[in-house]
Amino acid sequence: MSPATTPLPMIVLCAPDHADVLREQFARYEREYDLRVTAGSGETADLLAGARAGGVPVALVVTESRLPDSEVHPALHVWRTALPTARRVVAAHWDHFMADADLLRSGLATGKYDAYLLMPRGLRDEEFHTAITELLSDWGSTVAVPEVAAAEIVSPGSDPVVTSIRDYLDRMGMPSAVVHPDSQRGQELLAGYDGPLEFPIFSRLGRPPFVARSVRDVASLIYGTPADIEVDTVVDLVVLGAGPAGLATAVYGSSEGLSTVVIESEAIGGQAGTSSMIRNYLGFPRGISGMRLAQRARNQAIRFGTRFFTGWPVTALEPGADGAPHVVRTEGGDVHARSVVISTGVDYRRLGITTLEELVGNGVHYGAAVSAARELEGYDVVVVGGGNSAGQAAIHLARFARSVTIMIRRPDLSATMSDYLIREIDYNPAIRVLPCAQVVDGGGDERLQWITVRDLNTGEESRREIGGLFLLLGADPGCGWLPDDICRDERGFVLTGRDIPKHLWKGGTPPANLETAVPGIFAAGDVRGGSMKRVAAASGEGASVVPLVHAYLDAGA
Repeated sequence: MSPATTPLPMIVLCAPDHADVLREQFARYEREYDLRVTAGSGETADLLAGARAGGVPVALVVTESRLPDSEVHPALHVWRTALPTARRVVAAHWDHFMADADLLRSGLATGKYDAYLLMPRGLRDEEFHTAITELLSDWGSTVAVPEVAAAEIVSPGSDPVVTSIRDYLDRMGMPSAVVHPDSQRGQELLAGYDGPLEFPIFSRLGRPPFVARSVRDVASLIYGTPADIEVDTVVDLVVLGAGPAGLATAVYGSSEGLSTVVIESEAIGGQAGTSSMIRNYLGFPRGISGMRLAQRARNQAIRFGTRFFTGWPVTALEPGADGAPHVVRTEGGDVHARSVVISTGVDYRRLGITTLEELVGNGVHYGAAVSAARELEGYDVVVVGGGNSAGQAAIHLARFARSVTIMIRRPDLSATMSDYLIREIDYNPAIRVLPCAQVVDGGGDERLQWITVRDLNTGEESRREIGGLFLLLGADPGCGWLPDDICRDERGFVLTGRDIPKHLWKGGTPPANLETAVPGIFAAGDVRGGSMKRVAAASGEGASVVPLVHAYLDAGA
């Protein structure tokens, strides 16, 4: 369907009693959305079913808190089943808002809907419209074809390189579109390409198209390489890793006058950046996606002068001696710094099954791989892992996939997942939990088609036909590149403060709380031994390490 014939996405207003109020409030959206007003649950369900059958996108359903033909919660359940990608809002009239609040707000905790709002009482209720536009933005970032593509990829089909580039762009907050080379748009982009015809070809506004063989090629185009820093420049602080801990370090370090550089091996946000929705982060009552949280922090840090380089794994860290700067080495160049904060987070552990490892990017994914969810409509999907990241991934995938199975080795999720996620999973009809099970084999013709599952209680094995396997398995710090001078525990996590062996303390005094055994090199977030593996905890450590960096730099001044 060409852009000229693509129907406007719908906003559906289920307003049996106050259609005039809601219609007036949503008039500002009429230019870019098709507003539809219904008078009850059944009419809304029929409209949503027809939209899905006709391929018409529905961005948002707004309902009054009282309906003539159904209670609100059952109605929301029916609507969600009909069109799970649409965001859902209950807008209670001011006569009913307080009376209905206790009953309806409980639905937020189980994901029945996305926001409970007071219906506006006059013009320019921007608090109401802030909530609405945030939900529309969230919907727009997850639809199969973005409304506005910041980048385009010319390719005859999807492959691991295309998938990884799209996932990187999604995590960087840059919607992308894949266009076929034989399409009209594909031909327009190829007309501006000068070189041997290879795919995929990457195009971004204002830049000539080029062949992208890896995520690093795209990252270098956007952010440059560490070698762009002048060779004779020594920065005050280099932050290794741009997850929540690294981003907080960058914001507080650069805002307090430290020249700061951040080097990230993948995309801004780390594992947290792949979360489709974090609902228990302080200050975001409607939740926030990991991507948006990360990009807001990045923009905040850039405002204060931080420089970011993504797509460049650190290959070595060489501690400075006798006052010399520390040297951080990457394949894209070296950075010299007076202080270093290691905040590289953790990687998901590998499954280690050869037939499945060969299909990574073709139906098998480590992490949430938000961009891959769009391609799974009509497929059955398995998520392996019992932590919050696995729960968030399952809820997001359930918007697209026919079914989602969370596979865990434990008897249940209670020991590893937050209660609010467990309740939301229990409510979602598309998600089931398979306990005491593990994947032992799998395969497919060029793409994942099946897995073999072992029941850990009986040993019995069974084959399941699936279209996607998402692996969110534990935590591996991946610190093999660190020098031996930086102590690690038996699992490879970096030791700091009093956890460092006493014979390495200087003058009998332990290093600062977040300082490693090497003066001027600190660790924060998930990579640090003994840290709480939570987004808020990592952000707190990132903020807390900056005063320690200041103290170290001041002492050596």
